[in-house]
Amino acid sequence: MRRELSDIIETVEGASWTEVAPSSRAALTDALEDGKVIFFPHLQFDLSEAELKFLSPDCVDPSAKNVAYSPETGVAKHAVGDDAALGAITAMMKRYYESARSLANAAFPSYANALEPGRTSFRPVEISGRQTSARKDDTRLHIDAFPSSPVGDKRILRVFSNVNRSGRGRHWRVGSRFEDAARRFTEDLPAPLPGMAWFKSAVGLTRGYRTRYDHTMLAIHDAMKLDTEYQRDAPQNEFDFPAGSSWIVYTDLVPHAAMAGQHVFEQTFYLPVSAMVTEAKAPLRVLERLTGHAMI
Repeated sequence: MRRELSDIIETVEGASWTEVAPSSRAALTDALEDGKVIFFPHLQFDLSEAELKFLSPDCVDPSAKNVAYSPETGVAKHAVGDDAALGAITAMMKRYYESARSLANAAFPSYANALEPGRTSFRPVEISGRQTSARKDDTRLHIDAFPSSPVGDKRILRVFSNVNRSGRGRHWRVGSRFEDAARRFTEDLPAPLPGMAWFKSAVGLTRGYRTRYDHTMLAIHDAMKLDTEYQRDAPQNEFDFPAGSSWIVYTDLVPHAAMAGQHVFEQTFYLPVSAMVTEAKAPLRVLERLTGHAMI
């Protein structure tokens, strides 16, 4: 089963990292909050000649799937190399963060003052064939929720760029609407154990308090990945994001799976639900409506 591609992808021509046509901004925000992927087919994140050598799995710790940079601390983790290489990788990732921030501000100006920077990632490792557990397998359809990093009343917004130099696309599956998936997976979800969220925060198992919303989203994430029938039969479309393209999506709203590809940058932002144009479209509000009780 497939949806119309126009229900999934909103294509934006002629944009730059700092400029998006003012006349399209309101429509783009509406499309993003509806659960569409905002696709910039010709928006390339340029690398210098000196940076091309980092398009290799050799620049990342074998135990990690990506290099992770914190815009808040300026530190890059999981990179491999001498001091000069590590400094160059850090500078490259800082530049991607700044580019992604400029693009988000240009495309969604109503969010600009509320966006909070999360992790910047560089993924030089081929995703197809990577061995991992089912819960960590990003080739399975899922919505984003983090076991150790609760988001509370915030959304997860991500900016991706495919920098593959051999022309390989980033192959995704995009699944059903969030509300359809939520209806399927919330019927039998157990409530969180009393006191467990406080305990996990107190002993450092989570970075902050895990709300009922965080508990539910993580349970949906896991249930989606573990449900073989859902992975096979749920409405879904396949789409290749070409080399030299970029895209933005609420990954807590859009069921997605990255099936194949190598050399991708990704910037995570967090947005308070209250900063949305239409708050009722947030997964938090959808789940509150479906379950009939508050989740924060």
